[in-house]
Amino acid sequence: MPLGTTTYRVEDGVAVIELVNLPLNLVSLPLTADLNEHLKAAADDHQVHAIVLTGAGEKAFCAGSDIDEFDEFMQSGRVVPGKLRFQNEVFSRLEQLPKPTVAALNGLAYGGGLEIALCCDVIVADETAKLALPEIRLGVFPSSGGPVRLSRRIGPGRAKRMIFTAESVDARQAEQMGLVDELVPQGTALVAALRLATEMGRGPALGLAAAKDLIDRSHVDDWVTLREVSFQWSDEAFSSFDCTEGVRAFRAKEEPNFRQAIQGSATASAEGAR
Repeated sequence: MPLGTTTYRVEDGVAVIELVNLPLNLVSLPLTADLNEHLKAAADDHQVHAIVLTGAGEKAFCAGSDIDEFDEFMQSGRVVPGKLRFQNEVFSRLEQLPKPTVAALNGLAYGGGLEIALCCDVIVADETAKLALPEIRLGVFPSSGGPVRLSRRIGPGRAKRMIFTAESVDARQAEQMGLVDELVPQGTALVAALRLATEMGRGPALGLAAAKDLIDRSHVDDWVTLREVSFQWSDEAFSSFDCTEGVRAFRAKEEPNFRQAIQGSATASAEGAR
């Protein structure tokens, strides 16, 4: 019976979701289901301003899919309804969260583990990290967004080389090619990711969501469409409590407290509902 779960805690406005399926934190159906529930919790909690994804233990962030699950999928018509459709939905939920997300990598980030990390806005890795999409060696290919998301991060040529050869890259190589955004000393990835997530989470929720949406859409939409979407976001932003707080703080020469603005917006919404 495949095992795996995720844990969830909130630290200073940052939700920390930990992949737990020791020793390698393999992606299993139970782990994917738990990840889905914890992503929903992070999205719905107004006290959560950013999310960090990490892996339990010291050997891996996540070393890919649990091969023990493969046997039941190795016939035509089984793998998509049995595994891939739901797994892709969960990974897309992570990618589409309107809040900043940071992956904290140590050890192995292979296969489905790297596909999870690629859904995050920023990837922080310590010096022990090794990254790969080695599914070709199993006679398949990365099928939960890996080819598309990897290509968007590092370009089609490098993405094809990594996938076609199944070669791994170390953390320093990954940083040089733009796959890793921040390289940190061994054992400090989670601390660095929490620090970064906390900093990003201090920003205005609506402004962060707008910028993230436009950046992500830049891969697929034309400029005219993006301009109109930007106008819609801007209209909402300029009439928000975030903007009121930002302008107030600027004039007072103070740091804005956007979390207070969120509370004020929630209070106003509740009073309006009454």
